[in-house]
Amino acid sequence: MVTRIKALPFEVRQYLLITGNYWAFTLTDGALRMLVVLHFHQLGYSALEVAMLFLFYEAFGVVTNLVGGWLGARLGLNRTMNVGLGIQIVALSMLLVPASMLTVAWVMAAQALSGIAKDLNKMSAKSAVKVLVPTDSANASSALYRWVAMLTGSKNALKGLGFFVGGALLTLIGFQGAVLAMAVMLVGVLALSLWRLKADLGRQKRKPKFTEIFSKSRAINVLSAARLCLFASRDVWFVVALPVFLYDQHGWSHWTVGGLLAIWVSGYGGVQTQAPKLSRLIRGDARWLTSGWAATLAALAIVLALLPLAEVGWLVVGLLAFGVLFAINSSWHSYLIVHYARADGVSMDVGFYYMANALGRLIGTLLSGWLYMAYGLSACLWMAAALVASSALMALALPQEA
Repeated sequence: MVTRIKALPFEVRQYLLITGNYWAFTLTDGALRMLVVLHFHQLGYSALEVAMLFLFYEAFGVVTNLVGGWLGARLGLNRTMNVGLGIQIVALSMLLVPASMLTVAWVMAAQALSGIAKDLNKMSAKSAVKVLVPTDSANASSALYRWVAMLTGSKNALKGLGFFVGGALLTLIGFQGAVLAMAVMLVGVLALSLWRLKADLGRQKRKPKFTEIFSKSRAINVLSAARLCLFASRDVWFVVALPVFLYDQHGWSHWTVGGLLAIWVSGYGGVQTQAPKLSRLIRGDARWLTSGWAATLAALAIVLALLPLAEVGWLVVGLLAFGVLFAINSSWHSYLIVHYARADGVSMDVGFYYMANALGRLIGTLLSGWLYMAYGLSACLWMAAALVASSALMALALPQEA
């Protein structure tokens, strides 16, 4: 096996290393999210209080994507990726203190570090694809779409598995045992990454100024705004409202809640890997494709909001369908940002874009806790429909061709 890997082209070996790094990180990220939601809700935290635990996680992600893109361009993507792994190990270690020390402020601080780590890791991985994919071939754009879709889709499949692992580990070995196991795994991954990942990957020859972190590209600015609304539309019902609803209103166990979210995110990731094939079924320019896919998702969200919540079976089926359409939207967006990004300084464009992504998750997370506590799950689904409809309208301002 080792001989076969060494025989692969250098770019492919680096891509596999980056993907494996990203996979391992994502597995712990998904598991940690499920651990925090279920463990602290079980301790008596309200839906809004649980959402507040993720406030710094998402807020620091906004800042990290901006600053991280600039750091990646100056220092190299290998360094920002490894720093992200190291910070996640520190964040997990903070949660190993005695239960009496796990105050809201302490957990929020740990989540802040985890948010910084996650977005450093993700920005580095997505930017590295632009650097590694050959640009001199006739089908460079389709190759780029396939590589981005594979990285993004496989990552989300692992995040879904992480949700299940988090719920299972909480049941089997408890909160601290689960956190310790994940920290030990990441130490091994960091050691391999430090040893094998190419130095200076994606570093610009010219040192960019800090003021260049804000994109001057209209296409990237429009796509970033559409991405913000798209991801807020998912997290407004997914992050807090749905797991708490299933646990409280329908008596689902940790295993089953974690299992459903795992299936949703893993299936969503699987669809993302096939998004290039699915997208080819519908022809059109980038503007109308982006807007059309979002409008279709908005229509489905309206249907879900109208469903009687007592019929949890139909709700689950509808949310799985939402995952399919959301995956296509997300994968297409991920391709467009890498396509629009400059070859020299890709991390800065990608970092700005994922700053908007993180801001959308922050807004969605806070709305998820507040709307569910005040008005219930139906209100969260109506808000999802409004947000994704806004994303569809914004996409109409994109360039006609990608």
